Amino acid sequence: MTISPETATSDIESKSGEDLRALARGGRTNFFGFLLRLAARLPFLFIAGRWYGAEALGRFAYAIIIVEFVATLATLGLKRGLAEQLSSTDRPHVHVVWDALLVAALASGVAAVVLGIFPYIMFPRSGIYGLESLLPLTIFALAWSDISLAALAYRHDVGATVRARAVIEPWTISIAAFGLAFYSLRDGLIISYVFSMAAALAASIVPLIKSFGWPHGWRPYPSALFHLARRNVPLAAADAIEWGSRRLDIAILGLFFTPAIVGVYYVAQQVASLPQKLKTSFDPILGPVITRNLEAGQRQAVARQVRQVGFWILAAQTAVGLALGITGEGVMGLVGPHFVTGVWALSFLLLAEVVAATAAVSEAALVYVARHLNLWISLGMIGIQIALSFALVLLLRDELGVPVLWQAAAPAIALAMALGIASIIKAGLLSKLLGAPVSGWRWPLIWAALVAGSIGWLATYLPEWLELSLGIPAILITFGAMIWRFGFTSEDRTLFRLKEI
Repeated sequence: MTISPETATSDIESKSGEDLRALARGGRTNFFGFLLRLAARLPFLFIAGRWYGAEALGRFAYAIIIVEFVATLATLGLKRGLAEQLSSTDRPHVHVVWDALLVAALASGVAAVVLGIFPYIMFPRSGIYGLESLLPLTIFALAWSDISLAALAYRHDVGATVRARAVIEPWTISIAAFGLAFYSLRDGLIISYVFSMAAALAASIVPLIKSFGWPHGWRPYPSALFHLARRNVPLAAADAIEWGSRRLDIAILGLFFTPAIVGVYYVAQQVASLPQKLKTSFDPILGPVITRNLEAGQRQAVARQVRQVGFWILAAQTAVGLALGITGEGVMGLVGPHFVTGVWALSFLLLAEVVAATAAVSEAALVYVARHLNLWISLGMIGIQIALSFALVLLLRDELGVPVLWQAAAPAIALAMALGIASIIKAGLLSKLLGAPVSGWRWPLIWAALVAGSIGWLATYLPEWLELSLGIPAILITFGAMIWRFGFTSEDRTLFRLKEI
């Protein structure tokens, strides 16, 4: 039977439309998850800042950075690479998933042993009291949870990610931190983090088994596992670099400043990282869509999807950045009066998330079409970030003599500059490889930002509780209305209707 060119084109367009609808459904779910995560993250920061204090929070923050970085390496790139494995195999998908879980467990075991033997890697400027030995165990939970949620997202189950990451994990750590404050202000944050990771793992594994079933007849193959790990080294490195670029600033601060200042910066970072979740939660659903189109040779469709998702993420991150940045003093003040000094760091960190949107979405495709070149670009970005961070700290401290808390904003400035450079380079490379533009930029973003920013500026004249309770929603609603009216095409509006026609 011969298929006409018109029929083939129609099938391609239909499939592309289905992919975009799947991405839009994921976008709606992820934005809802973002609101839940925001509602859950603030209580933890409030409890940690006001009860435990900046010094305990800074000590906790540095240790968590090390643990989560090692856990990112232990996933061996399978958080994104699993989609490619599942889309190009004839084996039962449940067997492939358990291969990935076994590889991650082996890597996690090695990492946990290393941190257990050398705990001072996690606590370089503070003592070791005993319960810190629990932290390396969370590497298993982090790695298995990431892989499980990636497998579920391959089947377009984004709701599992929202439940695990935006509801169960943050609310568990908030409730545990509250209860454990009566037990130990020294160890309460660490123990509550262990509880939250265990809860997130349970919330990831249970739906995984319900969706994929038990791995009946599965037998691990050492040679296949070794090939899987080796093939995913570039992906693992890219994941580690992307994650590290958002945490390296804390590590650099720990070298120059006291744990109390690190604690203030950590709060700013936690608030600023909320917009980043909008992008990272797209990865599991965007990855399968990209890999299927690349397998079919549809590079134009990949460019269209990257461009579309890039615009959605850029718009959402700009809106959230404006809302949290303009009301920054009030937001930081919720955690404690002395945390208000971190508002400059918060502003630059929010700017960094906005300029990073294009690079982050471009990388979602580059890891499949130019994984090694993407890795080298990311390494270069990290090098620029490190060099700028040290240079700016030394400049502000030794040459200009500005206050210490202004010096502490230097790594945030360096991050924004490095991510801006990476966005330009990665978007240009992907556009060249796909033969189509991939940038999600649209001019109405400027007009929406100006109008919403004006509303936010007026809100700063209100009492603080009104500034936060009315100002933040007003900024988000104004920006959203402007983008819906002037930035969205008719296709965008159709995709984001609650009931698609």
